Amino acid sequence: MSNAVKISNYQRPVNLLEIANRNQPGKEARGKGEASFKQVFSQELNGAREVTFSKHASQRLHSRGIELNTDQLNSIAGAIDKAEVKGSKETLILSDDAAMVASVPNRTIITVFDRESLKEGVVTSIDSAVII
Repeated sequence: MSNAVKISNYQRPVNLLEIANRNQPGKEARGKGEASFKQVFSQELNGAREVTFSKHASQRLHSRGIELNTDQLNSIAGAIDKAEVKGSKETLILSDDAAMVASVPNRTIITVFDRESLKEGVVTSIDSAVII
């Protein structure tokens, strides 16, 4: 069989960091002492799990005197995670002190209501609610 294709040249390990750093001046492939791909990937995943607040939501927090501690922020992040698993796009997060509308794909709080403001109105443009 003289028409056989030799594929052994294509069966070699692939260094993803080397490929990512190609044609970028001053960057070389990972050397000793630098983070592994797994470590970098884990750090990026953890960093992406943070919750951000829009300018409007930040103003609402300030004007309504609502302060959030680290535990509350972690609960909000967990609520967004739950909504994301269910396929939600816009969710209402209800806590003891406040209610928030969050954009799940962006992990961003869009607006914030205190308990009194929530009693007076209707929340629209949501597809889920999470109680924390």
